[in-house]
Amino acid sequence: MQLEGFHRQARKITKTKSAFPNDDALLKLIYLAYMNISKKLTSSVQNWAITAQQLRIHFGDRMPLDI
Repeated sequence: MQLEGFHRQARKITKTKSAFPNDDALLKLIYLAYMNISKKLTSSVQNWAITAQQLRIHFGDRMPLDI
């Protein structure tokens, strides 16, 4: 996930709140959002490795090794 994707996900979570009682409340919410977003990122990275292997098998020399 790129920074823009993280920002979009964090904004989606904070947008539903009209106000925060203090800065700590906002920081806690952003931290929990980061934990949830990072779980998604980890699973998508693992899925990409499997996908890249399958593409190399199917496309052979057209699929570079450094991707």
